[in-house]
Amino acid sequence: MSTDAPADPSRRPFAGSANPRAVRGESPLPTAAAAYWEAAADSFDEEPDHGLRDPAVRAAWAARLRGWLPSGPAAVLDLGCGTGSLALLAAEQGHRVTGVDRSPRMIARARAKLAGREAAFLVGDAAEPPVGERRFDAVLVRHVLWALPDARAALRRWAGLLVPGGRLVLVEGRWGEAGPIGVSAAELTALVAPLAAWARVESLVDDPVLWGKEVTDERYVLLAEVPGRDTAVAGAPLASPSG
Repeated sequence: MSTDAPADPSRRPFAGSANPRAVRGESPLPTAAAAYWEAAADSFDEEPDHGLRDPAVRAAWAARLRGWLPSGPAAVLDLGCGTGSLALLAAEQGHRVTGVDRSPRMIARARAKLAGREAAFLVGDAAEPPVGERRFDAVLVRHVLWALPDARAALRRWAGLLVPGGRLVLVEGRWGEAGPIGVSAAELTALVAPLAAWARVESLVDDPVLWGKEVTDERYVLLAEVPGRDTAVAGAPLASPSG
């Protein structure tokens, strides 16, 4: 998803949605509906961090994914996958990827991009992925949570799609000055805490190659592992947001 949508002027405290207009079903701010992203599909890959057409940008994201995803071949669920650029990197690293997006045009582009690879793409809601009883080693989500009307419910659902000891990889941020939108690292850490055995935050602000430009707003990844079969959530420590 893009982070270039116009900012909402509200400065209300975070209450489960970082995009108040998404709650009300208004536009043109992105919502969980497909129409906005259908219209954006043709130009989506023009953003450096979407299309990954610059070899340096592509290499930077590939290196990050290698550190964030499980080391061995794993089942990875990419939610809000867009045109499949991150899914392609994961597939190139040997992972079995399932991508979900509400936009049929985005999904068509992702299928073409990963033709011949071990990957499947489904049209559906990232908040309620249509994957049935399947479970995954990692759930990868980039710039999606901020646009959903109920972030807490989505996180619970995503954690439930992981195998014991599975990993959430959540790339998020908070953008804009006059009326910022998004989810801060502190807010997301608090939301994830009841679900995770451990979590840590890595700042992505100091790596402009990822974005194809210098950035000054808050951008980060939160990595969290759900409890294994013998791990209790209660009392499990979580790392404080860093960077």
